[in-house]
Formats: sequence, structure tokens, C-alpha cells
Amino acid sequence: MDEIRILAESALFAGIDGAEIDAMLRRLSPRRRRYRAGETLLRAGELTLEVGLVLEGSVRVERVDAWGNRFILERFGPGEVFAEAYACVEGEPLLVDVVAAEACEALFLDTARVLSLGPTADACHARLVRNLLTEMAKKNLLLSRRIRLIAPHTIRERLLAYLSGEALRRGTRSFVIPFDRQQLADYLAVERSALSAELSKMRRDGLIECERSPSTRHTGAQEP
Repeated sequence: MDEIRILAESALFAGIDGAEIDAMLRRLSPRRRRYRAGETLLRAGELTLEVGLVLEGSVRVERVDAWGNRFILERFGPGEVFAEAYACVEGEPLLVDVVAAEACEALFLDTARVLSLGPTADACHARLVRNLLTEMAKKNLLLSRRIRLIAPHTIRERLLAYLSGEALRRGTRSFVIPFDRQQLADYLAVERSALSAELSKMRRDGLIECERSPSTRHTGAQEP
């Protein structure tokens, strides 16, 4: 794995070249850790003072209610950050779990060091802080999108909202979604059996074409 390349291509380090990133990492002293699939990186109720960034694999952000029902909020892959809002608000406990969706490696940056713009801070450090603020703003937009997805009452409306949003975001009507059938049900806050039944009806009605990917076991969806 080329860590510097992954970081250079990430939104958090956008506009900072590889040599500068390497120098910054020496100053920021990040920690790195590998996780098995299903292992929890961060747990609801805990405090975190670190911004997480996925180096390899992917993680899920999910919430489990008092009755054990799981709701998937987002999934992040290489170069994407997580827990940045909690890390920037001292004393704010996590309201979600961050779980390894597959075997993964994450890099953690101490927020106090990232936000420290003292006399020794250079232009690259200032750019890093601006990038972090931009990422937090984008996450607010993602949250708004998530609310719109679960606002519709019917499963078909939620599926159409999700698939239409993905088609618009990717600029194509044919794409692979990053969830298996159960994870998609959790993401849309519906029952898996009801979701499967509705997907079959939508396929029969000619609204979508979908198939399982044998390599990733993700559900692929294609709008007509």
C-alpha cells in the first residue's frame, strides 16, 4: 500500500504534494491500526480526540438503538475521513459506532495538533485545516441527504430516492452500490425481506435492472 499516494488523493490532503505530506506526518505523529472485518474502531458513548482516515478497506458508520435495531448511516473507503465532527468538539461522546466493513487499516490524527496554527504552522498546515472544514461541511450535506432518503413513507420511494441520488452523483444510470442486501435495508431503515420483495416488483415493473456482483457480493442497481 502506498500510504502517501492515498493521502495525496484524499480530500483531507488535497493540494498538498507527497513530500509535504510526508513532512507533515512526521510533525503530526499519527497512529495507524489494522482491523478485522466486523471489528469496532470507535464505539458509541466514547470520546475521541482523533480524526480517522481510511487507508485500506472500508468502514461503516452505524447506529444501534435500544432494541438492537441497526441503522447504517454511511460507508467510507480509502482516503475518506470519519469522526471529524466529534473529534473537533471536546467532550462530545460519539452517537454512532464506526465498524470495519471489511479488513481495513485506518490512520488517526490528533485534532489538537491538526488545528494548531501557531507561529510554526506553514501554508500546508493551513490548507489541511481548510480541507478539514470543507469535509465537515460536506458531511452536513450528506446528513441532509440521509434525512431525505428516510423521509418517504414507502420502501419504493426510499429506493427511488437513493438510486436517483446515486445516478445523479455518479453521472451514470449504471453503477454498483457499496451495500449488500441487508446493509441496504439497514441504510434505508426497512426490513430486508420487504426490501427484496420491493426490488423484485420494481424489476418486474421495468423501473430497475439489478444483479448481485459475484466478486463483491454487493447489489448492483441500474435505472432504465
